Amino acid sequence: MKRFILLGLVLLWTGCSSESANSKNAAGNSPESGKPKVALIMKSLANEFFSTMAKGAEKYQAENPDQFDLVVNGIKDERDLGRQVALVEEMIASNVDAIVIAPADSKALVPVLRRAKKAGIVVVNIDNRLDAEVLKTEGVTIPFVGPDNKAGAKKVGAYLASKLKSGDGVCILEGVLTSFNGQQRFAGFEEAMQEAGLKVIDHQTAEWEMSKANTIASSMLSEHPETKAILAANDSMALGAVAAVKAAGKSDDVLILGFDNISAVQQAIEEGKILATADQHGDQLAIYGIQNALKLLEDSSAVVEDVETPVDLITKESGAK
Repeated sequence: MKRFILLGLVLLWTGCSSESANSKNAAGNSPESGKPKVALIMKSLANEFFSTMAKGAEKYQAENPDQFDLVVNGIKDERDLGRQVALVEEMIASNVDAIVIAPADSKALVPVLRRAKKAGIVVVNIDNRLDAEVLKTEGVTIPFVGPDNKAGAKKVGAYLASKLKSGDGVCILEGVLTSFNGQQRFAGFEEAMQEAGLKVIDHQTAEWEMSKANTIASSMLSEHPETKAILAANDSMALGAVAAVKAAGKSDDVLILGFDNISAVQQAIEEGKILATADQHGDQLAIYGIQNALKLLEDSSAVVEDVETPVDLITKESGAK
């Protein structure tokens, strides 16, 4: 009987040791390839900005195949927080070495990312900054790699101000209200309007969605016929506003501005349908995050620091591409 108990304990110890070894080796590498496995988790791949981000990351991995393996994930809807949380949980279960994430919500993703860090996974936040207070409450530090969204939006707003006169009325289409980048873009737009003496006569969230922006912009134009411009917190919403302005017969009277510099908006700027946008270099943004994650994997004692990435004003004069 004692021999059976001893044998069982040996087998149990061996199984535990094997499971630990299969998760990550001492260097933080995936055992299958000897390279770290990085998971990129984004918001809606239906949004061209994030599909461009994915392609940029995939190209970078293809150019550096010996450095890391890449897993790319995205959600179907910008607001599908539950699915994005589930993706993080799946990556934890898959024993990835690093997660680079553009969170759909600045607060809701923090608890599951804390669990990822507790599991020994390096986590890097890109695009939409996680909420500082929630991070503090959860007792976790996660570096942010991305642009200053407020500064970028202020550049767009200042450019609009140069085309209008003091007292003109402007409407703003906001992103998801719980997203830090949406909050910062609204703040940048609003600050630029205040400094120029322009009036924000209406602002509503269209939750990053083109169709919803079309509906809301149409309502804004009907309720506020004096509107001279619509500032949209992303390019998908700007395109929705373009359609609304056209339907209202005001394409020559209302200026449209966006944020992201997706290809459809590049064309719209060339055609004069959109005045300007901001380029935060989506094809490079995930790469910056991946590079930072790889550095942290190489040196676990490295100081976790935020990294500010470029954001540029794009107009017809500057060149939309």
